[in-house]
Amino acid sequence: MGERKAWLILHGKQALNEDVRVAVSAMRERGWEMAVRPTWEGGDAERLVQEGLAAGYRTLVAGGGDGTLREVTEALLQAGSAASLALLPLGTANDFAHAAAISLVPSDALALLEHEPVAVDVGRADERVFLNMATGGFGSSVTASTSEELKKVLGGAAYLLTGLGRFSEVRAATGRFVGPDFEWQGEFLALGIGNGRQAGGGHQLCPEASIDDGLLDVCIVPAAQDVVGALGTLISGGILGLQSVAISARLPWLQVEAHEALDLNLDGEPLSSRRVRFSVEPAALRMHLPAHSPLIGRWQVARG
Repeated sequence: MGERKAWLILHGKQALNEDVRVAVSAMRERGWEMAVRPTWEGGDAERLVQEGLAAGYRTLVAGGGDGTLREVTEALLQAGSAASLALLPLGTANDFAHAAAISLVPSDALALLEHEPVAVDVGRADERVFLNMATGGFGSSVTASTSEELKKVLGGAAYLLTGLGRFSEVRAATGRFVGPDFEWQGEFLALGIGNGRQAGGGHQLCPEASIDDGLLDVCIVPAAQDVVGALGTLISGGILGLQSVAISARLPWLQVEAHEALDLNLDGEPLSSRRVRFSVEPAALRMHLPAHSPLIGRWQVARG
């Protein structure tokens, strides 16, 4: 490791989190200089990334949920910085942290700063960045419409409850999907473009995805006659049943065209468009991850 200093961009709602305070103090006792900067409003994450880099910090920490992680990642890429990034998972779903085997205990998560960073891929939907997963269709709308109050009370189970209450609103989207040696078109209920493996509070749409293989995992759930049954499988996390009916592929890019504007969710960032090109930017980011993270391919683990 180089100099032991890190710039923690902390979601404002977590500013009084006692476990975070204890974890930061523990890292300082281990010789780390930890600067903590909480967010207050939209755009703060990008501004704080710029401030941290300008102050000479070459290790940043995203303290929050998947949305905070996406914002910090996008700002790092926009800055063209080679700074490394760690995640302090403090969100409701923490989908990326679960898939990457990053501990939800703040002290353990910050301890990953002492692991050498590894190069990971970053996904793009046109010019927008996502690190974990882009989702579309019913699952995306459930994630977007789940209230903060419900998430605060129920945690990840809030997504399940919201989904169960919205079955009456379900209708399939129609789209065409084209990639290298891949083409499919028809009606679908849900779409997952995975750099990570899960979204929406634990729905594993792309259970075999790796974040360092230069590819995106694609999962398309076609519309079925038994819509309620299909969505029940999707929302309840019945991954084996889901994978038996899903259209799957592993591609460096995918062009999606829909008859109507498709509502997408990029790690919490909404996007609506009839045409979207998904692509992957290989080895675009350096992250501090567990040595045997399931998202990291064998060659990186062996190299470490």
